Amino acid sequence: MKFKMRALCAGALGCLLFGSVAAHATNIEVLHWWTSGGEAKAAAQLKSIMESKGYTWKDFAVAGGGGENAMTVLKTRVVSGDPPAAAQIKGPSIQEWGAEGVLADLSPVANVEKWDRMLPEVVADVMKYDGHYVAVPVNVHRVNWMWINPAVFKAAGADVPRTWDEFPEAAKKIRAAGYIPLAHGGQPWQDFTVFESVVLGVGGADFYRQAMVKLDQKALHSDTMRHAFEVFGSLRADIDPDAPNRDWNQATAMVINGKAAMQLMGDWAKGEFTQAGKMPGKDYECVAAPGSQNAFTFNIDSLVMFQQNDANVTKGQHALASAVLSPAFQKVFNLAKGSIPVRTDMDLSDFDACARKSARDFQAAAKAGTLVPSIAHQMAVPAATAGAMQDVVTQFFNAPGASVDNVLDRLAQAARIQ
Repeated sequence: MKFKMRALCAGALGCLLFGSVAAHATNIEVLHWWTSGGEAKAAAQLKSIMESKGYTWKDFAVAGGGGENAMTVLKTRVVSGDPPAAAQIKGPSIQEWGAEGVLADLSPVANVEKWDRMLPEVVADVMKYDGHYVAVPVNVHRVNWMWINPAVFKAAGADVPRTWDEFPEAAKKIRAAGYIPLAHGGQPWQDFTVFESVVLGVGGADFYRQAMVKLDQKALHSDTMRHAFEVFGSLRADIDPDAPNRDWNQATAMVINGKAAMQLMGDWAKGEFTQAGKMPGKDYECVAAPGSQNAFTFNIDSLVMFQQNDANVTKGQHALASAVLSPAFQKVFNLAKGSIPVRTDMDLSDFDACARKSARDFQAAAKAGTLVPSIAHQMAVPAATAGAMQDVVTQFFNAPGASVDNVLDRLAQAARIQ
């Protein structure tokens, strides 16, 4: 892709990038799906920073935790020739949009601020197309968390399961005590989030990478994948009958309010605990999903910039990118959202125990080779492939008695879709 940069300010680059006042309060439209309590609070911080720079933040929020609705709206806008200034896009989808030739080049601000030095390589690579930064990373989420209400476990006399073999016994005691073992929202992306944690816990990081990232047909047909589906299917008995179509944050509320013992969800769930005034280690606990203590499934939120005809909007895009990676925003956003900063030079002393553990585990997994991208959250494979695999997984989960042999064949077939 060839980028055409506009000369916005004669002289110093700092004038181009970091002017504090935008003429005529230029609108910077941002499409995103940060709409739940903790997420909305986090997004409001970025809005505040942009307004302090003299820009008008035009919020384009599209509800739907997995972002499917937002992407549908975005495609319509781009096709009509009216893309927003920025949009929440991530993973392989960044490359797909880059190939369309509609993304703006952020190299000027990235070079000045030395993004390559402040970002982990695994993060920086995702943000580039054809060697140029086209997106700015907002945070790093860990997906393979399990959120625990310790009071429920205590009342049930159950131990927190560390493996999937231990899970059924804990769930049995929790049900007997009158609680729901597993809070869950019956939406396809949530089903797939649970499924990938099961695959990681059953097979380990190397198997996960072969099956869920490289889409190896042998791995997809293996006994290990068969066992993963058996474990996944067994979880139907551990969720309540009202789960279909429940939003993820409503499931989190079930753990917060003591209706349920556990939820398998990324660390954006922690934002809901924080919003409710709950404290880690006291009111709730964060533990790795069963069997995945030494691995880390990552999900990176990012804002992608689209080419604009208005030079003032382009200038605002650079100001937005700079604001996203500023230490002040990285701190306040991630504290509110439950994730960890993408910058490697951040002081985490104000972060809670779950965030500090997440940061330590992220670095340890990177060194050990057990850092893997989430397929459920569009970080691992093209969107069409992930969507086809997700359909197979959710159809299986919503069909008690479904054949495991059949689902292995269907998943392997879906993995061939590009």
